[in-house]
Amino acid sequence: MTTQSPTPIHDAVREHYAERIKKNASCCGSPDCCSTDSNLYPADLLSTLPAGESAVSYGCGDPITLASLLPGQTVLDLGSGAGLDCFFAAKKVGETGRAIGVDMTPEMIERATASAKRMGITNVEFRQGYLEDLPVEKDSVDVIISNCVINLSPDKAKVFAEAFRVLKPGGKLAVSDIVTDGPLPEEVKQSLSAWAGCVAGAIDARDYTAMMESAGFREITLTPVFFDQETVDSALDEMKLDVKDYPREAIHKTVYSAKITAYKPA
Repeated sequence: MTTQSPTPIHDAVREHYAERIKKNASCCGSPDCCSTDSNLYPADLLSTLPAGESAVSYGCGDPITLASLLPGQTVLDLGSGAGLDCFFAAKKVGETGRAIGVDMTPEMIERATASAKRMGITNVEFRQGYLEDLPVEKDSVDVIISNCVINLSPDKAKVFAEAFRVLKPGGKLAVSDIVTDGPLPEEVKQSLSAWAGCVAGAIDARDYTAMMESAGFREITLTPVFFDQETVDSALDEMKLDVKDYPREAIHKTVYSAKITAYKPA
């Protein structure tokens, strides 16, 4: 059981994604950002889904490939959404491994659980909870993955502390997330729609990795993956963001996706 109390940001994000999953819509308006057709994943990974199954994703990258999962591992997905990354992970770790997804949105848990049952994936489970207060035992997970979710948290330092707590010594963190190169305008940071759209909650990459290091992580790497202008414009239109004296080109240069890995010391 978790004891985390929801904040207005939690509530706004939960409502946003509950509505998105009901409509099978992308999270930010563009098919290239938080994609529901999952063009972020390699074809060989998508081919592991059963025939006829749609790949519903709200991510900004491919943490599965980044994680280099092995048979028998226990994998935890922070903000598991409709379950896509958990399904991929469950296939990678095999029958001797397991995948656990944690998400705060009941509609996502319901969709993911139903999909797992329909596809006959038995080594996966989904738990409702907050990333700042994970319903997961200490030192119980080999690898943590996450796909464009940690930026949504109003207390990222606590998320990293929780991730460090539940990882086994020597465990790996592999995430795709949105970060920035420099500060965002206050008008953007105060917009709840921009929080839900993975923009307002993004922080400077240097602050992001500093929080990870403070939590205890080591061997931290962060590799930028920049969006094209069309993707950024589509996301800003969806969030109805038009910031005075701050051209969209500036946001395009400031906000980007990143592939991030780190380890808990053995």
